[in-house]
Amino acid sequence: MSTFDAAPTALIVHAHPEPHSFSTAQMATAAQALRDAGYRVEVLDLYSDAWAPVLAREEFAPVQGHFKPQAEQQRAVKDGTLDATVKAHLDRLLAADLLVLSFPLWWFSLPAILKGWVDRVFVMGATFGGDYGLFDDAALAGKRAMLLFTTGGSDESFRPGGAFGAMDDFLFHIHRGMLEFVGYQVLDPVITYGPARMTDQERAAALDTVRESVALIAAEPHPAVA
Repeated sequence: MSTFDAAPTALIVHAHPEPHSFSTAQMATAAQALRDAGYRVEVLDLYSDAWAPVLAREEFAPVQGHFKPQAEQQRAVKDGTLDATVKAHLDRLLAADLLVLSFPLWWFSLPAILKGWVDRVFVMGATFGGDYGLFDDAALAGKRAMLLFTTGGSDESFRPGGAFGAMDDFLFHIHRGMLEFVGYQVLDPVITYGPARMTDQERAAALDTVRESVALIAAEPHPAVA
């Protein structure tokens, strides 16, 4: 991004089926903190938009022989035949300086709808592979990404030696295997532990913490303009 470009942009991809959940309130709080910091923010609400998470052969031009999803993605990029909805999301992804994945931690990972978004939108040939390499040579190098999520378990249960083990162990496949893989600089996650067990006052305080954490992230110089 040059010094003459507009404000930095953030794409928040949100995955929670309940619009009145704490997870959704947390997402809205983070979005406002980014706007207050000068970001242009776009939110993709996957459940509200009825996002189809399955990477299937039907979204591609007629497939000859065995269906190899990544090969078909590359072909669709080259031929300009990507599914229109996928292309619209891909364009938003490529345009954003900051990607925020917002979700509840289910089975120690992403909800299926969000994993399916990654499957379909992290298109081979457009985010990695083809004319791009992996990691620092991938298409999203120079951009940043972060996780914003809630858990059912307590902070203590996700520490080394805790009931579940260290949180970093659960996040490695997302941080390294998805985000860094396509070039992102991965920021520290913003996590609210066990909001369902909190009082209303404690949840309000947790949202204040989210607001402060995101504001600090937003205040850091972006690598593309530093």
